[in-house]
Amino acid sequence: MTESSRGGTTPHTPLPTSSESATREGAPEGVVVREGDYGARIAAVEPGGAGFIPLGQRHGRPLDLLWTWTSPNLEFATVFLGVLAVAAFGLTFWQATAAIVAGTLLGSATHAVLSARGPRYGVPEMVLGRVPFGHRGNMLPSAINSVAGGVGWFAVNSVSGSLALNTLTGMPKPLCLAIVVALQAGVAFFGHNLVHAYERYAFPVLAVVFGIASVIILAKADVGAPAPDGAGTGGIGAFLIVVGASFGYAAGWNPYAADYTRYLPSTASPRAAGLWAGLGVFAGCTVLQIVGAASATLGGKALADPTGAFTGHLPSLVANLTLLVIAIGAVGANAINIYSGSMSFVATGIRLPLPVRLQRALVAGAFGAVGLVVAYFGLDDAGHDYEAFLLVIAYWIGPWLGVVLADLVLRRGVWTARDADARVDAMVFDVRRRSWAGPAAMAVAVVVSVWLFSNQEKYVGIVPSHHPSFGDITFAVGFVLAALLYAVLRKVPGFRENG
Repeated sequence: MTESSRGGTTPHTPLPTSSESATREGAPEGVVVREGDYGARIAAVEPGGAGFIPLGQRHGRPLDLLWTWTSPNLEFATVFLGVLAVAAFGLTFWQATAAIVAGTLLGSATHAVLSARGPRYGVPEMVLGRVPFGHRGNMLPSAINSVAGGVGWFAVNSVSGSLALNTLTGMPKPLCLAIVVALQAGVAFFGHNLVHAYERYAFPVLAVVFGIASVIILAKADVGAPAPDGAGTGGIGAFLIVVGASFGYAAGWNPYAADYTRYLPSTASPRAAGLWAGLGVFAGCTVLQIVGAASATLGGKALADPTGAFTGHLPSLVANLTLLVIAIGAVGANAINIYSGSMSFVATGIRLPLPVRLQRALVAGAFGAVGLVVAYFGLDDAGHDYEAFLLVIAYWIGPWLGVVLADLVLRRGVWTARDADARVDAMVFDVRRRSWAGPAAMAVAVVVSVWLFSNQEKYVGIVPSHHPSFGDITFAVGFVLAALLYAVLRKVPGFRENG
């Protein structure tokens, strides 16, 4: 939008129409504006879909993003990634710590860059993705993200939360799963404001209990011990696998970034929004992954019974409180996963025969139902399911990030120009716009990087099968390859954008 329409303080007023694509007075022609009155209300269902948030509906502070992004990482999947570094891949505690910090720092930095765009452009992350991917081509990452977040991450975290509740209460696992899923889907159904509120109020509870548990585990841990017997071979290969897994875990939030900053006032500092969002991801991921690595030095059935093995090292009261906050943390993580998964689905442009005002909310409910089924079948093999999912999530995010960040660099004149708002609007909201360089670069990079460099239980690529010391650098290769391909293809006839 123009500086006058986005930078002013007068809210847009609705035109007399109920269409999702209706614009509001003062908004340039063709801009899709999120309809309905929502404001800062918590006990209200967020209306509309993936449109621009009117200035009069903006609220919040950049600082709020600290707990919005710390809370969903204070959960057991974070701990388990640290456990894997030692128990599955054979790293020592200090090697695991170095790999965790390196990978998480990279994923948090990219999260900060993407989060910073929310206040200015007022649309979800996957809508901004239409700039490098085009309107139709953007369906590729949007569809993948809707499934990865709304179903994949949802199922993984639901299992950890339900297993913790089962251990704490003794209730049947399916019942525990149903309770956890109902809470998660309920928060996501109501939408943006309730998600933020949940993370804010859960934060002190999660921080205090996990903080106490972390102190106890770290005090008991044998940080100078060699890797446990029966673990992986360790070495540089294992180190690179853990770097990639830690990056993938932190960067797994990247496709959601602007979803949680687009409601900030347009006058909010982009730098502050990015800083607090990135710091939240880094703090939550790093601390609990390191604690997980420390717990693996204490022995126990870390892979066969992940939750029980971790809490088994704690005094009874602290163990029970930890089980409770594992369930609370799972709800916080999955509220974000379902919400952004449904937002990504809406961003694909697929129209369902549902009321437009409730389409996002109803899609969130549907993801909850599908995720419930997937999680149910993962209850009895949680350790291996965690491992398989956590280690491959970066395979598509690396190439997607390569395209998005390369576009920010190559198109920096557009993003920083005085008329940047209007020029970006034209690329985001023009349904006729095509840019096949983005989806082509991403697709090729995913296939080639996995084929050559994947190093997982289900598939070992050509390079690590002959040279195991390479570990798993799939995410790095995918990122670089996608960025280079995009830079070249965007100038090739047939791939260059038409608008």
